[in-house]
Amino acid sequence: MTTGLRAMHRAAAALLIVGIAACVPVAPPMPAPEPAVAPAPILSPQDVVAVTRRVEPVAEAVCRAETPDQPCDFRILLDGDPRNGVNAFQTSDRAGMPVILITVGLLADMRNADELAFVIGHEAGHHIARHRDRRARSAAEGARILGGLAAARGADRQTVIEAAELGAFVGARRYSQTAELEADAIGTLIAYEAGFNPVQGARVFTRLPDPGDQLLATHPPNANRIEIVRRTLAQLRAG
Repeated sequence: MTTGLRAMHRAAAALLIVGIAACVPVAPPMPAPEPAVAPAPILSPQDVVAVTRRVEPVAEAVCRAETPDQPCDFRILLDGDPRNGVNAFQTSDRAGMPVILITVGLLADMRNADELAFVIGHEAGHHIARHRDRRARSAAEGARILGGLAAARGADRQTVIEAAELGAFVGARRYSQTAELEADAIGTLIAYEAGFNPVQGARVFTRLPDPGDQLLATHPPNANRIEIVRRTLAQLRAG
């Protein structure tokens, strides 16, 4: 092949490669990812204060009407530690006054004012129904029964202690389910009297893990809790 023909072949091959390349679509450059932005909370700080101011006096009124012999001046506080997750609980301060703590995680999960009102009412219900004291008694009774059975069968001291601890654990857990349903009913009353919709508030259960029918679950199935709220509200509306 002459030098001129070789040059022509090289030129033709180059044109063919260019033509093929022109037929292949070129992907556009990927856009830079936008920085993640946390969703804005649905309830503003002003909303939270407004709900609290409506629910707290109702909770105190129900407490004084049902259990006038115990402290009823509720303090509702925000637990600002994100490590405590999505939670709310009732406790007492050093003076024995009832305190309701709501974590920032739970507050961020609230979808509307009805849910927050119901949660506050529910926690107030634990205090009104004296659940902490009753749970302790249930645990003590469980410890007495299983510890006594182990001792009656001639178990050694360590086995009796372990049986009593198991009895306390089971007694506290099983009582907790009943207590949660009672607090749901009282929370329904408080939220309703404060002008909120407890059924809408109970929708918070649809976003919580469902304990189902687990033997030692501390909380009853979510469907049971929603049903208690519906039944209690129907009774309230019926007068």
